[in-house]
Amino acid sequence: MSKIYTFLFFLITFSITAQVVPERERAAIIDEILEDRFNTLLPALMDRSDIDMWVLISREYNEDPVLKTMLPATWLNARRRTILVFYRDKNKNTIEKLAIARYNVGKSITSAWDKEKEPNQWKALTQIIEARNPQKIGLNYSDNFGLADGIVRTDYNEFIEALPPAYTSRIVSAEKLAIGWIETRTEKEMHQFEQLVDITHDIIKDAFSSTVITPGKTTTDDVVWYLRQRVTDMGLETWFHPTIDIQRSDEQLKSHIESFSNRPEGKIIQKGDLLHCDFGITYLRLNTDCQQHAYVLHDGESQAPDYLVNAFRDGNRVQDILTTNFKTGKTGNEILIKALQEGKDDRYSPAIYTHPLGLYGHSAGPTIGMWDSQGGVKGTGDYPLFENTAYAIELNTTVTIPAWKKDIRIMLEEAGFWGTNGFRYVSGRQEALILID
Repeated sequence: MSKIYTFLFFLITFSITAQVVPERERAAIIDEILEDRFNTLLPALMDRSDIDMWVLISREYNEDPVLKTMLPATWLNARRRTILVFYRDKNKNTIEKLAIARYNVGKSITSAWDKEKEPNQWKALTQIIEARNPQKIGLNYSDNFGLADGIVRTDYNEFIEALPPAYTSRIVSAEKLAIGWIETRTEKEMHQFEQLVDITHDIIKDAFSSTVITPGKTTTDDVVWYLRQRVTDMGLETWFHPTIDIQRSDEQLKSHIESFSNRPEGKIIQKGDLLHCDFGITYLRLNTDCQQHAYVLHDGESQAPDYLVNAFRDGNRVQDILTTNFKTGKTGNEILIKALQEGKDDRYSPAIYTHPLGLYGHSAGPTIGMWDSQGGVKGTGDYPLFENTAYAIELNTTVTIPAWKKDIRIMLEEAGFWGTNGFRYVSGRQEALILID
């Protein structure tokens, strides 16, 4: 990196890094959000799923994806065998948060195991269960949702072997409870999420600028690694490797499979190129997933050609059709089919593959299509839409461009929120091509 480039790099990162707080402050925010989720969100979710005891079991470095989100900021992994028990007494309107461990798990979950009195961890767990006599014991196993399928075979078998026979018939899948925990966003989280989306948008704008891109010299890989390095230097993380790809007048539109797995590396960016990025970052345990477009101006151009401007508007229109079909209780498949039916147009062809977003990038909740399953997705697509949930509004619109004598694909992805007041983008969406002079 040259001295001039380094100077410019730090110059354009300054305004964004001011929004990113130091690690110590991040830990405090994470724990504050977690305590709020335990005390206000979890009781409601347990009531909704009709489970009065939730048992989560994990071993170090092989964590249940749900339990991983429940650890305090200073715990980067589970320790030894970590067992968490949440007991909901609906009549008393109380919730107990217990750890069958030698120590408290952060400030919210209290240790409930005295190893000197009961050396066997499984017996200590069964004593907790017998004392509370739950009607339903939820375990994280699921046929359709990987994030809700966190209990491993060894832990399951040992738990069943230790559990008194009278309670084995009370074991149920905690799938709906686990998904609810993963997918539901609180007000405190959304305040942080908006900032994270802003940071994501700002980084993309800087990557798609003449500061980073010199037509005829800069390659797509250069921009990809700019994004990776930028995120690292800001003290953040990417949850997937970003991509930059090009559509241009003299090259045929590639298939999705080639775009995903055989994308050519190091293509030199030229004037007149339509650029596309796929980029997401992680901060305060939340994740973004964003796709935007930029156009590299020809000499003498001050804006993109009308046919690209109009094609981009068609992409926005498909977004609008999709999000106006959001309705609490509708399944992902119902939303998908209705949106595709309404999105039919002689000028373009839409494809929708929207997914939940939040504590994980490809998170739990209703799947609204996949790029290779436009007729619906069995299982995850049958899950209904709940309020206070976030989504990567991901789709594409294939448009014929006569001037290029070919089709192009407008690929968009923005963070959206579904709440009591309907749908909104978490922090706006791209409504015009970014121009690179």
